[in-house]
Amino acid sequence: MSTHLSPAGTAVSRPPSVAGRRASIALLVVLFASFMDLLDVTIVTVAAPGIAADLGAGESQLQWTVAAYTLALGSGLITGGRVGDAYGRRRVFLVALACFAVASAACALAPGAGALIALRAVQGLAGGFMVPQVFGIIRSSFAPAAMAKAFGAYGAVQGLAAVAGPLLGGALVDADLWGLGWRTVFWINIPVAVVALVVGIRVLPESTAPERARLDVAGALLSAGAVVLVLLPLVQGRDWGWPWWGWAMLVAGLGLLAGFVAYERRVANRGGQPILDPALLTVRPFTAGLAASVLFFGALASFFLVLSIYLQSETGRSAWQTGLVLLPYAIGSMLTSGAGVALAAKAGRALLVTGSLTLAASQGLLWLLVRDGGTPGYWPLAGALFLGGLGLGLAAPILVNVVLAGVPGRQAGAAGGVLSTVTQIGGAAGVAVLGTVFFSAPDGLARVMPWQVAAYLLAALVMLALPRTAAAPGPG
Repeated sequence: MSTHLSPAGTAVSRPPSVAGRRASIALLVVLFASFMDLLDVTIVTVAAPGIAADLGAGESQLQWTVAAYTLALGSGLITGGRVGDAYGRRRVFLVALACFAVASAACALAPGAGALIALRAVQGLAGGFMVPQVFGIIRSSFAPAAMAKAFGAYGAVQGLAAVAGPLLGGALVDADLWGLGWRTVFWINIPVAVVALVVGIRVLPESTAPERARLDVAGALLSAGAVVLVLLPLVQGRDWGWPWWGWAMLVAGLGLLAGFVAYERRVANRGGQPILDPALLTVRPFTAGLAASVLFFGALASFFLVLSIYLQSETGRSAWQTGLVLLPYAIGSMLTSGAGVALAAKAGRALLVTGSLTLAASQGLLWLLVRDGGTPGYWPLAGALFLGGLGLGLAAPILVNVVLAGVPGRQAGAAGGVLSTVTQIGGAAGVAVLGTVFFSAPDGLARVMPWQVAAYLLAALVMLALPRTAAAPGPG
């Protein structure tokens, strides 16, 4: 017999077979929800031209449609994890999942670009509260021996979402079901969320942290405000005509960021639990990891948006054809990600540098294909993108664990949360900066590619300051 928690949190005994089935169903629930969240990062990029045509969205608004989601997602990760630890991971997961579903339906009904951007932020914030609970729920549902397979399944879902996002987005937009066009990329979330909610209420175990963490609400607001003040003029500056007050807003954002660090230092000195422990900034591998994450994931997030718009608006491909062009990238990533994880404990830093250099080579090949203004064929594009996917699979899955190998054990949990958050913020910053470069000239993709190459080369250089090997991947 084995003991598990009932939905109300009381211990009940179940035969091993029943407990195993219940844990497997609980895993399916959180994996479905994770798949939905990960899908929404990529699926919208393929639908961007359709959104622009239907809602009259400008170029900066398309950037915000992607950036608002990733920025809100990153802003919610640390706070969401602590709320789940304090008030119950099952409870917070189900509430966040319901909010994600409602926000998805609202996105599908958005009457204009401004409303869609605001609702994407709500959707991302719900995802930021939902995702951290997945790891705690897996830990409370499985015995240690089975936990590794459960987390392996989570990694497989990440790869599947990367493949399915562009393809499913393209298929839904081209199918134009019931005349809904791009709106179906949000409606698709509703049946998935409803099934996950109904089943999750019955099978998910409840769990909390032994000690309730105090929420650093002021720190969360300061950091979010600083990032918005920095990104807003970067995205909107061209539409505004680069006025002086836009630059003043950027300077104010940087000042607020410095104020955030000072505030977090005061919280730590008082014995509180800041979002960002200032002591981490004195750890060289951690600061190098922050820089590498911003460069690496900033280039990655912006790339899919600008390439999707280029393929549809400049080469005349449909949304479905665009998804097919992006497919080799996802396949390449899936081929190398397993090997990267397996070898990280022996050669983590070498894999990171190799992956970043491979991505730089891929972007260089794409630049050669598009710089003369012609329309590249499928196979040259597929070859360059497949090479990029191979590089991504080597580096992306292990970056956090390599960085954490250089962080003292007592700080590893806080460092992991901050790194995950910075990854999302880096993605939003990349969309802001490189998206602006793309929209600034008719040959936008040709102008973006050298910046992409430079970002990956600089990331590879920074990665040389990271530990040689990765930390053992933990369950949370």
